[in-house]
Amino acid sequence: MSRQVVRSSKFRHVFGQPAKADQCYEDVRVSQTTWDSGFCAVNPKFMALICEASGGGAFLVLPLGKTGRVDKNVPLVCGHTAPVLDIAWCPHNDNVIASGSEDCTVMVWEIPDGGLVLPLREPVVTLEGHTKRVGIVAWHPTAQNVLLSAGCDNVILVWDVGTGAAVLTLGPDVHPDTIYSVDWSRDGALICTSCRDKRVRVIEPRKGTVVAEKERPHEGTRPVHAVFVSEGKILTTGFSRMSERQVALWDTKHLEEPLSLQELDTSSGVLLPFFDPDTNIVYLCGKGDSSIRYFEITSEAPFLHYLSMFSSKESQRGMGYMPKRGLEVNKCEIARFYKLHERKCEPIAMTVPRKSDLFQEDLYPPTAGPDPALTAEEWLSGRDAGPLLISLKDGYVPPKSRELRVNRGLDSARRRATPEPSSTLSSDTVSRLEETVQAK
Repeated sequence: MSRQVVRSSKFRHVFGQPAKADQCYEDVRVSQTTWDSGFCAVNPKFMALICEASGGGAFLVLPLGKTGRVDKNVPLVCGHTAPVLDIAWCPHNDNVIASGSEDCTVMVWEIPDGGLVLPLREPVVTLEGHTKRVGIVAWHPTAQNVLLSAGCDNVILVWDVGTGAAVLTLGPDVHPDTIYSVDWSRDGALICTSCRDKRVRVIEPRKGTVVAEKERPHEGTRPVHAVFVSEGKILTTGFSRMSERQVALWDTKHLEEPLSLQELDTSSGVLLPFFDPDTNIVYLCGKGDSSIRYFEITSEAPFLHYLSMFSSKESQRGMGYMPKRGLEVNKCEIARFYKLHERKCEPIAMTVPRKSDLFQEDLYPPTAGPDPALTAEEWLSGRDAGPLLISLKDGYVPPKSRELRVNRGLDSARRRATPEPSSTLSSDTVSRLEETVQAK
């Protein structure tokens, strides 16, 4: 009698644990706008979510530890004149967040430590270049102050936030229809996009060239989402011709046939994929679903392995995903999601069951740290670099000098907008004078 061999994996028994009621964010008015973004963004300092607002677009930013009932008069970030569609925290500065809106602008905001005391109406810089609503914003993973935005004008713009200028443009000749998703590769050399014309493209943004292209990765007419995963592969979520939801894994060098294609169910919600490069686990969260599925990606066939599913009673209106450096490593937490209900944001911890409370090195390899590997100029000149890695063995402690060093580039737009009085020396002039004195 042949015995079936069960594939061994340390993530086989990962389970989801929703936070207790006092650790949730209660009484928040989540946006009713119809759009396929997560509506929530988190980092080790703050939780931000797009909320309902009269007279324009707004989103709420709260310090991570400020859980419980949220005051109905809590100050909001409210500089947009139309609903906000997407938000993203800067990976290199936990106080900086970008937002894209139906008012055709992208705004970059600076949140003070401790959160907002008054409504924030003045962004650090406003990026204007799109002619229709902006539905996607995504920071470059390794280059400082580089931000990508995609609009319903079928245009992708790459911005240098330090100067407030669009440095790269991918026009409608690349995407002839609405762009559904955009994802950076781990080193930021390539982007992966899905479009309403039923094509998934891998693009070198600095040259504006399409490196690889797949027509109809899924047969259905509903939106497709695509993300980069490990070893030059991309993962797509979409629908079959019979409207069944599918997940597929592709090798970018051989896009003729998928490495793996799995049918999931017949629900209508678009699946948003979140990939963790440290564990090679991809999490699929459907808007309107009440579950999170997770799969492990390996380098041998069948490549995509279903692990398990976290289910709850209430459906999700959106989802935020915590960077690895914001997790509790002493509890073997390998991922944390922030699930948006109608009036609540609920953290969900994904945990590997272990008996020891010591640091588990196999669960936490060195992960992407907060320091940029490149400047915007270096990346634009053609250089690529992977993220600068940090160890989580002693927990993540943000460096003290971060605010001063990182914000200089962001403040340059302000300095140009408000010229300094001639009697005041600029910081660059002061530093040059100090160097001269020291040399003497």
